[in-house]
Amino acid sequence: MQNIAPKRLDLFPISAKIEKTGTSNSLSIAGCNLASLAEEYGTPLYLYDRETLDRNVSEYMSALEVYYPGESGISYAGKAFLCTAIVQWTQIHRLWLDCSSDVEIAIALAGKAPESNILLHGVNKSPLDLQWGMQSAGTLVVDHLTELNQIIDIQRQSDEAMPDLWLRLRPGVSVDTHTSIQTGQTDSKFGMGVSEALELVGLCLEQRLPLTGVHFHLGSHFHDPSPLSSALDIVLDFIREAFIQTGWLPKYLSPGGGWGVAYHENDLPQPSITEYIQYIATHLVNGCQERDIPLPKLQIEPGRSLVARAGVALYRVGAVKTTLNRRWILVDGGMADNPRPALYGARYSALPVNKPERPTTGLAWIGGRFCESGDILISDLPMPEIAPGELLAIPASGAYQISMSSNYNGALRPAVLWLEDGQARLIQARERSEDLLRRDLPLTML
Repeated sequence: MQNIAPKRLDLFPISAKIEKTGTSNSLSIAGCNLASLAEEYGTPLYLYDRETLDRNVSEYMSALEVYYPGESGISYAGKAFLCTAIVQWTQIHRLWLDCSSDVEIAIALAGKAPESNILLHGVNKSPLDLQWGMQSAGTLVVDHLTELNQIIDIQRQSDEAMPDLWLRLRPGVSVDTHTSIQTGQTDSKFGMGVSEALELVGLCLEQRLPLTGVHFHLGSHFHDPSPLSSALDIVLDFIREAFIQTGWLPKYLSPGGGWGVAYHENDLPQPSITEYIQYIATHLVNGCQERDIPLPKLQIEPGRSLVARAGVALYRVGAVKTTLNRRWILVDGGMADNPRPALYGARYSALPVNKPERPTTGLAWIGGRFCESGDILISDLPMPEIAPGELLAIPASGAYQISMSSNYNGALRPAVLWLEDGQARLIQARERSEDLLRRDLPLTML
């Protein structure tokens, strides 16, 4: 038996504490008692800690200022988690917003992001995506030749100024992560090879399009930055060749994002944002010097490493079962609000909200409420004795959970709270059955 709370607390937001509440101890975040929040807002419940978000941005900005002598900027990846409140927070820090659809652009505009701070990505943008991107984004990242021709056709029918265009390259380099979230390998569906990119540079210049940047992305949730060196070499060689052939040089270079975070105590310590930026900046500076090309503006695109640790998922235990080889702790959420364990085998940790320092009594499997055997949030995790009605807090829940949530089994998406200075603010209301039924139409009117 051991007290696992001190180590697991390092997975939680930086404001998380174990505080004395009455006759026992209880988890709090940003001075807000989690049990009280669950009582007021219900469960499942998602919490976001502003202090952690602010510190992560600060670490990125400081590292760029120290290690990159050229201009630099940060884009927040909306696919990690996006709502109008998050957009408003990004604009406090003057971040760009990486959007992947017309709806994400609409959310960005609702949060008062200026068009100049909106980028549109996407491997197969719809005509509506492209129209929104052309009208309301400052930068549009081109994925392939067909898309560029669509952009040219739209522009011919418009008198409005075009957004800047970037080309998305596929370097043919993999990072060490789950195969489902690798994006830069040779057979990836994303981006274009060097020869096609050179062709598109020529077409952009011929059509007098505002081509200003190059983008690539190797994958999500990796911890070793070394593959970025070979990818940067390939992209810088492309830039050098494009300059020789056409005289064109990009103003911007974005090596994407994807830097990982700690989800489980075995992943600790938290991966260093500063070391990640130092690695990219050093290699980019040296690579540009070796090729005699000017430093571009470095645009970093973190999503997970900005927001994952800031988020916590709160569940209530409905039942505890014992089978032949497992102790099951069944909670009122699961794969409908967090599909990552089922999709990628993602491994999380957890603490009970009340008396989190209780010693463990053996392994537990934390299962969800949905009709799938794969609906297991956490497997073989040392846990104390847990009773029905207790609350469990799962850290590192801020990225790719709510944004990938579903209505499977009629699940309603959870409420989301913003925690700051002892105050909790509702930033997304809990979905209601009326919200789902509003979309339904009867076959006949009876």
